[in-house]
Amino acid sequence: MKRSDLTYSGPERAPNRAYMKAMGLNDNDLKNYMVGVAAAWNEAGPCNIHVLSLANHTKEGIRSREGTPRVFATPVVIDGIAMGTEGMKYSLVSRELTANTVELTVNAHGYDGFAALSGCDKTSPGMMMAMARMNIPSIVMYSGTTLPGYYKGKRIAVGDLFEAVGAYMNNTMTLQDFKLMEDNAIPTAGSCGGLYTANTMAMMTEVLGLALPGSASPPAVDGAKQKFAYKTGETVMQLIETGLKPRDILTEESFYNAITVLMASGGSTNAVLHLLAIAHEAKIKLDLDDFDRISRKVPEIVNMKPSGEYVMADLNNIGGVPVLMKVLMDHGLIDGDQLTVTGKTVKENLKDIKIYTTGDVISDFDKPYKSDGGISILKGNLATEGGVFKTSASKVKYHKGPAKVFNSEEETFKGIKDKKIKAGDTVVIRYEGPKGGPGMREMLSVTSELIGEGLGDSVALITDGRFSGATRGIMVGHIAPEAMDGGLIAIVKDGDMIEIDAPNRKINLLVDEAEITRRMKEWKKPDIKYETGLLNQYAKLVASSSKGAVMQ
Repeated sequence: MKRSDLTYSGPERAPNRAYMKAMGLNDNDLKNYMVGVAAAWNEAGPCNIHVLSLANHTKEGIRSREGTPRVFATPVVIDGIAMGTEGMKYSLVSRELTANTVELTVNAHGYDGFAALSGCDKTSPGMMMAMARMNIPSIVMYSGTTLPGYYKGKRIAVGDLFEAVGAYMNNTMTLQDFKLMEDNAIPTAGSCGGLYTANTMAMMTEVLGLALPGSASPPAVDGAKQKFAYKTGETVMQLIETGLKPRDILTEESFYNAITVLMASGGSTNAVLHLLAIAHEAKIKLDLDDFDRISRKVPEIVNMKPSGEYVMADLNNIGGVPVLMKVLMDHGLIDGDQLTVTGKTVKENLKDIKIYTTGDVISDFDKPYKSDGGISILKGNLATEGGVFKTSASKVKYHKGPAKVFNSEEETFKGIKDKKIKAGDTVVIRYEGPKGGPGMREMLSVTSELIGEGLGDSVALITDGRFSGATRGIMVGHIAPEAMDGGLIAIVKDGDMIEIDAPNRKINLLVDEAEITRRMKEWKKPDIKYETGLLNQYAKLVASSSKGAVMQ
């Protein structure tokens, strides 16, 4: 019996069928497999504006295998638009809402499987969380990146524009140049062009085995995207027919493969949160120590923004994610025996991949851009559960300096504008964690302002909040336990010395134990900032960032 038979078969389900016939379906349609097409779509920004059109191609792929497709929309928060505002508190929350919407819609309507079309940052992990949680035949496809913008003949992405805000406000860029960059930073539909969170998680869809090989890197406006959308529809039918499910694909080794690609590419720190959350839904044991262990043995070989020069469209031009995976597998860093949605193993999928050129996008393996992975996990008294440092995006790996403490992103931004931050300082932003924010905001506006002020290599920043995939500099996020949970970050005072030691994976508050004990006794947990509504609910249910900030 099909899952959908419980909803659409038998005399007692005549009313159910009547509802479907009102939309033009016939008896034959209702006898076929009923397949959801989850489209992360709205008109909030360019990242997902084209997803509904891709969904039509996926529907055709499903129909070609005698399935009956049903499209539904899931939430989208466009991070670049919410960035720097209270709206950013809803970004990470939207990941959970995406997963919950897929579960709600697919289970409420008895679908036999689903194809998920994602885009901006939180939609890819949200879709994959739903796949792992529900464990029914399903597949994900990333809807694609924007093309690079050009400014005075130089390739740019939106991260460059965020940094230009600081330059303009610091009078080191003219209004004319600032406007020229604004008008050209995002030329087409699709998610942000650099190796920020959306494109990082797009890579993860392929490496985990939940998406078709080669589907992640084509730009949104490339005709290849439509072909992959159609093939995604065909493939979900194949998965339903063979009974292959996400947890048949998601193993410890497949997550290790994903972390390997994350480290080799210098991808977004947000992938740490998201991989932990997907593993949680798949009932796979994964923790921060796995990330650090793999980081120590995997060289960074990808030259993409924000730490490098190129964008996702450039990776696509040399063959996309399969080429990167092939390089890593050939050097024994990827387990090729892991199963994928094609029904084949990684090794079988990559068998015919030819590497004609990698240009400067991927280095020679023996001459990596950096000798270890792009992300380090730091621990110490300031982060007993861990903190995340994107070492690939910082020239400086060691910093020791006095704290300048702020209790919100807004306070920090004002402090920078009021020239309160000096070279050598360690900026501390607390009560921006999953519970404290609530919502664990990304703080690209703050980090970009520091860059724009010329302080990117001389000032460190630590927070229990998050950073954008576009962030660069001496930035340690995801500090756990967060301030709201009584982590040591809650009792740091202005002038306290803080040591960040990436080579030795340490982050410590250099205050004697007696003083720390005294301050902790005096600390009082603040009230949740929102008395009602979604953010209040989230603050009560969300787990530590070291656990992926999943809902408990």
